[in-house]
Amino acid sequence: MSGQSITDRIAAAQHSMTGSAISKAVCKATTHEVSGPKKKHLDYLIHCTNEMNVNIPQLADTLFERTANSSWVVVFKALITTHHLMMYGNERFIQYLASRNTLFNLNNFLDKGALQGYDMSTFIRRYSRYLNEKAMSYRLVAVDFTKMKRGIDGVMRTMNTEKLIKTLPIIQNQLDALLDFQANPNELTNGVINSAFMLLFKDSIRLFAAYNEGVINLLEKYFDMKKNQCKDALDIYKKFLYRMTKLSEFLKVAEQVGIDQGDIPDLSQAPSSLLEALEQHLASLEGKKTKELNADTRASTLSSAVSSLSSTGMSFSRMDEKEKQQALEEEQARLDILIPIRLFLLVLPLVIKYGSALQFFHKYEFVCPSGFDALGDLLKPTVPTHTAPPPPPPPQMAIHPGGKLLANDLDSSLANLVGSECQDSCAHAACDMQWNQTGEKKLTGGQNWQNKTMSTTQWSPAPVAPQPMPVPHMVPPQMGQMGGVPVMAPQPMMYNQPVLRPTNPFAPMPGAQMQFM
Repeated sequence: MSGQSITDRIAAAQHSMTGSAISKAVCKATTHEVSGPKKKHLDYLIHCTNEMNVNIPQLADTLFERTANSSWVVVFKALITTHHLMMYGNERFIQYLASRNTLFNLNNFLDKGALQGYDMSTFIRRYSRYLNEKAMSYRLVAVDFTKMKRGIDGVMRTMNTEKLIKTLPIIQNQLDALLDFQANPNELTNGVINSAFMLLFKDSIRLFAAYNEGVINLLEKYFDMKKNQCKDALDIYKKFLYRMTKLSEFLKVAEQVGIDQGDIPDLSQAPSSLLEALEQHLASLEGKKTKELNADTRASTLSSAVSSLSSTGMSFSRMDEKEKQQALEEEQARLDILIPIRLFLLVLPLVIKYGSALQFFHKYEFVCPSGFDALGDLLKPTVPTHTAPPPPPPPQMAIHPGGKLLANDLDSSLANLVGSECQDSCAHAACDMQWNQTGEKKLTGGQNWQNKTMSTTQWSPAPVAPQPMPVPHMVPPQMGQMGGVPVMAPQPMMYNQPVLRPTNPFAPMPGAQMQFM
């Protein structure tokens, strides 16, 4: 199966007719094509989550409707799209998912009609359980563990003891649901499951980084805790060691499927002597007879364990830094394309003046990216409209001494350039235009009235008073014939006394009366 199906095209056409751009984008992102959702559709949906006028519940409900499809491809891609929006979309999206009573009810999903339906249905059930657990974690703590601040002054490192003991089990449950995906390298055979595995890989790195910092904070406070707190903390630390082993197996699969070795962190376990020291301290609090380590030995063991776990946390940050750098490069590439386009749109009104855009660009020595032709030969008129040499650039423009616009002041430079050139064009046009009119006849009334032809337009603000005009008797309307069709003769209206014409032609005239015969 390759390409979009007829069902996908019909659904997209229906959403286009109804004017629902979000539903159309969701439909395009969750087609029957056996490949991951396209980046342009995911980027558009991410943009929609950041718009305040977008209905987030409608967006989420549209994704839920796609998971009711019988095809494993559509359901899997709907889950991937939802996961992508939870990771990179606005926080309002995951907030809405956390507020729902139920999310994905796919525990019994099975596609029997496709070639890979049985195998992929298993991963769909596991993947949906992880997304449900991710939303549940946000509901419990009101924060996404993969997005929280990390470091010495991070959230998990500065959390108090009671809250820390309650929060770490929530991270454990979410990490367990993630590691239960259990995909082998020979099972990652198509673009759909590979896209899901990449999102899970990124979540596992960030989630375990928060988990690791919480355990460091827990160990630093362990020897100052009460007996019950020490018991819970020791149980959390033992589970932490077990999950570190499972995570290392998960990362081996990621390495085998082609993920960059630099993105995979190095997991450094704490020395085994630390676990013995923790157990001995708890036994001493419970009143059991045991040989407890002295303060110096215990401090050195704890310091060694914290140092080892801190180095592991540092390796987790490499993926975030690489992703940020990649995002900056993509943004810079978009700016390199948009800047010449903006420049073209700004100088478009001036192309007619210079006759050719190349003359304009040559005058100010604009530098465009290689391979980009803003105008080409489309806007080159055969005859230039002005033969006079172009005026020198205005002094207020931000121009480099070499004649180039400053890169760090592009907007102001272009604005000044367009404004000055437009003013110069208007000045030349004002000199060339002749304000001569063919003549204007004005009936002034009276017995001795005559036509007065105005050679030039008089810009006088004072109103002109018409001469007195007698009131003749009005002729009754008569019917005429025009082409065999009776036509009503127009009835003229006269004023019985001279009045001044107001400045506003639409204002009522004082003293005006109408007489009918």
